Amino acid sequence: MPVSDPSHEMNETQAALMRATYEALCKHGYANITIQRIGDEFPKSKSLIYQHHAGKDELLVAFLETMIEHFETEIPVEDSIDAREQLQSLLDHLLAPTLDEERYEFMSAMTELRAQAPHNEAYRNHFTKSDRIFHEHIADILRTGIEQGIFRSVDPDRTAELLLTTIDGSMLRRTTTEGSVDISAVRHELDAFIQCRLLVDEN
Repeated sequence: MPVSDPSHEMNETQAALMRATYEALCKHGYANITIQRIGDEFPKSKSLIYQHHAGKDELLVAFLETMIEHFETEIPVEDSIDAREQLQSLLDHLLAPTLDEERYEFMSAMTELRAQAPHNEAYRNHFTKSDRIFHEHIADILRTGIEQGIFRSVDPDRTAELLLTTIDGSMLRRTTTEGSVDISAVRHELDAFIQCRLLVDEN
């Protein structure tokens, strides 16, 4: 009889737990999420949750770390990809004109989690790390575009800061105000910025 790999079983359990946390966050948001509600989405014994995490906040921080890891694995690394296409693809995803219900609920839950950061060091450390990764990803796209001769010699870090702040601000307003954010207008102005400020004049 083959011996099961404990690390494989732990990884499967943790993956199921992260999925359950995601489902619970989308359904209930941070304010109403509990270990019980996460357990309702978890296909295994609820007692396993406490074997892996001491409480709700520890579990949620682990979930946020999983989101960072997921984002990092999704970043395209092919040198042949046009930097302009990379930047446009990123903006298409983060500033989609419409959101389905699940994505909107998840975005709202992430906004709630970020709101805990001023008073919770673990959350603050996570979002500091998360923003740094997003910032570096955008700056790397800009550096690649400059090397490819597609973008002008702008300061990649300052430009990445502008784009990231615009993206974060759009997400915050989308989830905390009622119909007051015209994402299409935001995207139109960003495209105009890219055209006028970033792209090398082909003439």
